[in-house]
Amino acid sequence: MTELTLVEAVTRALAWEMNADPAVIVLGEDVGLNGGVFRATAGLQERFGTQRVIDTPLAETLIAGMSVGMAAEHLKPVAEIQFMGFIYPTIDHILSHAGRLRTRTRGRLTCPMVLRAAFGGGIHAPEHHSESTEALFAHIPGIRVVIPSSPARAYGLLLAAIRDPDPVVFLEPKRLYRMLKQPVADDGEALPLDVCFVLREGTDLTLVSWGAMIVETLAAADRLAAEGISAEVIDVATIAPLDIDSILESVARTGRCVIVHEAARNNGVGAEIAAELADKGLLSLLAPVARVTGYDTIMPLYQLENDYLPDTARIVAAARQTLEVT
Repeated sequence: MTELTLVEAVTRALAWEMNADPAVIVLGEDVGLNGGVFRATAGLQERFGTQRVIDTPLAETLIAGMSVGMAAEHLKPVAEIQFMGFIYPTIDHILSHAGRLRTRTRGRLTCPMVLRAAFGGGIHAPEHHSESTEALFAHIPGIRVVIPSSPARAYGLLLAAIRDPDPVVFLEPKRLYRMLKQPVADDGEALPLDVCFVLREGTDLTLVSWGAMIVETLAAADRLAAEGISAEVIDVATIAPLDIDSILESVARTGRCVIVHEAARNNGVGAEIAAELADKGLLSLLAPVARVTGYDTIMPLYQLENDYLPDTARIVAAARQTLEVT
């Protein structure tokens, strides 16, 4: 078992699936010769050739449209969008075609494509290289939205996404690309989609998060533990469709919930989780659901970036406030 960074785990998953399934095609800007802007596809073109690792023009609309067409013809395209700030031209194809193909053809066709994109802040990039707009895609019917938070989950979830018969938007938190290493077995074993992962069990409150914010959320749980507070930590992982049952089960045990996400607060995925808790778990709640999020403004340039991103102190403060309600 090799210790890998998250970006290395992505590369290993792509290589495994390309070797196992000749229908898997990788495409995107600079994915071949240069190995991608973050080197997530490094070495794949040399190994699998230019017909299976395709350098495209700088045209995100074309990348998405080609992917839908390939998927309709029984290929399995894995398209890379360099930064989430460049992903918006793809929405027409994702919303109008990829998400509807199974329904439109009454099941005759599916759309087994993956749209990968680096997202989130924390690396001192310009503002539209640092966005967290996952809620846009989570709102589209027929689309899975998957966000790994560790090398092992990146490997297993990407394998599952490529094997899924329907379209998956796979968002990779670039702040985590090289932050840490973790033992990852390169064995082709996929992790389940559409389920939450309980990273830490607890009894006093539930902390819910995904992506890069899992780092600060786990750190907050450690700090709370030093105060004698037992926090359960849930990694949502697949934000659409949402595994609300796992969150409800946790809150039924703890009675309190704090939701943490990097994206802006207004209409974020955290609001949907809070609404579901109010709808289906109200009698379990001992305090109002709290949210610790980014702000309803454009991601600032790097001098103010850390002021925008939720940190451990904000999460701990929200947890303490929630625990004060009796």
